[in-house]
Amino acid sequence: MALHPTGRPAELAGAAATTERSTAGAAGTSTPEDAVAARSVLAAATSLRLTLGDVTTDLLCGHTVLPDGTIVLAVDAMSSTGGLLVAARGRAGAVRLDLTHLAPVAVRARVRARLSILGTARRFDPASLDSCDPAAVMSLLDLPPVALWAVEPVEIVLTRETGPAEVGPDAYRVARPDPVAADEAAHLAHLSRCHRDVVDRLAALLDPLATAGATRVVPVAVDARGIVLRAERPDGHTDTRLPFARALTASAGLAEALRMLLG
Repeated sequence: MALHPTGRPAELAGAAATTERSTAGAAGTSTPEDAVAARSVLAAATSLRLTLGDVTTDLLCGHTVLPDGTIVLAVDAMSSTGGLLVAARGRAGAVRLDLTHLAPVAVRARVRARLSILGTARRFDPASLDSCDPAAVMSLLDLPPVALWAVEPVEIVLTRETGPAEVGPDAYRVARPDPVAADEAAHLAHLSRCHRDVVDRLAALLDPLATAGATRVVPVAVDARGIVLRAERPDGHTDTRLPFARALTASAGLAEALRMLLG
C-alpha cells in the first residue's frame, strides 16, 4: 500500500522532509535490492503525489507502471494539471512523483519506505503496447478514460530506515518488483480475517522472548522470501521474519510456502 502525503500523521511528516533532502544529493549508494524495493513500492501503490513546479496534485488510482519501469499517468489534458504536463513535456526531471509505502495493516509504525522520482514526461505512445505483457495492458485499460502521459524516471531516491539511497535509472529499469508486492495487502487481509488459526501456528514458531507480554501477534508483511509477524505490546513491538524454504516466483505460491513453513 502506498499513500500520498496529504493529511498523514506526524510520523510521516518527518519522512517527507527526509525525502525532500534526499533528492538534494544526500542519498547514498544503492544495492540491487533497493531497485527491487523501488519497483515494489510502485507495484503496490494505489496513489501518488504529482508535483509540477509549485503545483501538486494527488492521483488516486490514476497511474500504472510498464515492464520497463515507465510510469503512466492518467491526467485530463484539459485540466490545469494536464496543461502543466503539456508545458513540461520533454524537460528532463521536470516531473516529480512522491509515494509513501505503508504496511497494509492497521498497526503502529506503518511507514516502510518513501520513494521520490524525478522524471521526463511525454504523451503516451500506443506503440508501447507492443512491448507490454497482458497484465500491463489490463492495468492501462483500468486507468481513467483521460489522456495518458508517460514519465521516464531520471532520478530515483528510496528512503528506508537505513537512510536514503539513489537508485540508478538502469538498475531501476532492469529490476522487477517482488512477485508478491501487488497482492500483499489482499493476502495479509485474507490471512488475518479468515485464517487466524494459521497465524496462531506461525506465532508459535517465534522466539518466546519476542512474544512475551504481547497483546496480539499480527502478520505485517509478506514477500517472496518470507513473512513478518509483529508481536505488539503496550509499550512497543517486535517484528520477526520467518523465511520460506525457497523464494516464491509468483504470488500464487504463497499458500504452499506457508504450508511448508508450518510443516
